[in-house]
Amino acid sequence: MSEFAGLKGIIFDYGGTIDSRGTHWSEVIWDAYVACGVKVDKAVFRDAYVHAERELARVRHILPQDDFYTLLLKKMRIELAWLIEGGHITCDQPEELAQALAHYCDDRARECIAEARPVLEALAERFPLMLVSNFYGNVDTVLHTYDVRRYFKGVIESAVVGVRKPNPTIFRLGIDALELPAEQVLVVGDSLRKDIFPAESLGCHTVWLKGKGWTADEDAQTHPHTITRIAQLLPMLQ
Repeated sequence: MSEFAGLKGIIFDYGGTIDSRGTHWSEVIWDAYVACGVKVDKAVFRDAYVHAERELARVRHILPQDDFYTLLLKKMRIELAWLIEGGHITCDQPEELAQALAHYCDDRARECIAEARPVLEALAERFPLMLVSNFYGNVDTVLHTYDVRRYFKGVIESAVVGVRKPNPTIFRLGIDALELPAEQVLVVGDSLRKDIFPAESLGCHTVWLKGKGWTADEDAQTHPHTITRIAQLLPMLQ
């Protein structure tokens, strides 16, 4: 399409984009709870999810060498402990349940990344790719574990650079690393608020990978360039 004809580089989000087909990770974890037979109200689960995210931001549980399964296991332990201590669930073997939940989510991520890998490979042959992500300080390890780090010229990670989306500054760092003007850069992400709008504020082109989001309001929104599978990027950029 002519709108994308002048592109010289692409920035990808990671979590929710490359590893879950645009679906918010709370929904993937909820699917794991259902699959593993955890009986809890979804609203309570969402409170546990938020609690774990805040705990991970407050305390350095995640180490740079942690792969995604290890990250998930630590996160599941925090969620389950909160649910058990609050009397929301009973569980005689919380460690075994945490492992089962982490394995389910890791398998889902591997499935999505396997789908994304040939797309990243094809795009990396034509464009320099950067990754810009809100993550826990271990995204480089995660990318290497899943064998996709080699497609990216560089990685800008919030826990490393000290700036988080939706602050546009984190995207500016990615643009500067590509050594391109913003109008020659495409940003692909799963969140309108955290990816698409900040990138557009800098003058970048954008594509929204839309799956089930955190809020019904975002699910109801539309964008001129929306895809539901990462492979749909390829014909758009012919």
